[in-house]
Amino acid sequence: MTALRPERDSSGAPYDAHDAYGEDGAFEAAVDHLEDPLTDPLPGQHPSPWFRSGGGSGSAEPEQQAPGGPQASGGPQTPPGHQTPPGHETPAEPEQEWYDPEGYDRDWYGGQQQEPQHAPEPTYEQLYGAYAPEQPAPVLDDETVGLRTSDTRRIAEPSTEGRAARRKAAKKGGTRPAEPRPEPRPGAAPLSRVEARRAERARRPSPGAVISRGLGEVFITVGVLMLLFVTYQLWWTNIRAQQQADGAAHDLQESWAKGKGKPGSFEPGQGFALLHIPRLDVVVPVAEGIDKQKVLDRGMVGHYNEGATKTAMPEAEKGNFAVAGHRNTHGEPFRYINRLEPGDPIVVETQDKYFVYKMASILPQTAPSNTSVIGPVPPGSGFTKPGRYITLTTCTPEFTSKYRMIVWGKMVEERPRDKGKPSALVN
Repeated sequence: MTALRPERDSSGAPYDAHDAYGEDGAFEAAVDHLEDPLTDPLPGQHPSPWFRSGGGSGSAEPEQQAPGGPQASGGPQTPPGHQTPPGHETPAEPEQEWYDPEGYDRDWYGGQQQEPQHAPEPTYEQLYGAYAPEQPAPVLDDETVGLRTSDTRRIAEPSTEGRAARRKAAKKGGTRPAEPRPEPRPGAAPLSRVEARRAERARRPSPGAVISRGLGEVFITVGVLMLLFVTYQLWWTNIRAQQQADGAAHDLQESWAKGKGKPGSFEPGQGFALLHIPRLDVVVPVAEGIDKQKVLDRGMVGHYNEGATKTAMPEAEKGNFAVAGHRNTHGEPFRYINRLEPGDPIVVETQDKYFVYKMASILPQTAPSNTSVIGPVPPGSGFTKPGRYITLTTCTPEFTSKYRMIVWGKMVEERPRDKGKPSALVN
């Protein structure tokens, strides 16, 4: 027969159920009744409020159970409705204490756990400030580092009163007040005195720019003057000379009506006849002499009457009546004489008669020194013997006076004024 295990006696009861106190839970009850003033709690309470009993038979708080309920104990579980046979009851496990963090928080912090307070994170503007474009750092120098504070303050905040005071002081002292510095741009760093001087020098034009600008102004002025001169020569001189020629022709006709201006010798610049070129629609006074200012520039035609260039008058029985006139500017009466063709009439009207010539030939170009073209029998004209001729001379090419153009004609009719106008002027 096998001997019984030491844990059980012959009755089958657990070994640890029979202790010195005799009954189950007697030891726990004895311990709970201890009254140590330092460590013993009140009856039924644990010294630490967050340590609680597991809900044994001797516990002061049988209604509180460990988390997990009855399943938390390590012993075997008895199903509901099962009855344990006598002598086979399961010994009660010793009461165990467990840690309750919720109770710790509630008892220590008053039921509400306070979150740790943290300082708010700084914003971007607090760390880096408002956005602004990067500005170049001002140049520091020993000369102006001590004056920069006052200078920048004066530039950033200009004072009208201080400026007026400086002007008054400058007037009293006889000196010119300094020009105010340019106002800085909003948000820009103020300039130091050295930077302001450099900026002022940078704004000043270089010597090359000044010279080129001066040359440009000179060229523009010369161009404007040339334009004005050309306008005067090509437009205004014609208007002015035409007015003067019309006045001279009117005065001449009035003098004829009054019986004055008989053929004979005339003073230089005095008008004595009218030249008609019907094909060119030209009617121009003829004056004595070929002076440029007194005759030609006044829009009239001049008669050669001096020295080796002296020619005959229209009423002479034989001779060459030679006249000169402008081809361009100053009335330009002979501008289109190159368009005349042989047989075209050229009429000279005097106080008593009409002298009618017909165009005979033309010399397109000759030297100004060739005076033979106005001789009694001009070479190259086609005339072979003396007669009554007319010669028209002018400059060529147009707008120059390098050469002379010559047109010759031969008298075909002499008609008194009392017989009326010739057919060349009527038609």
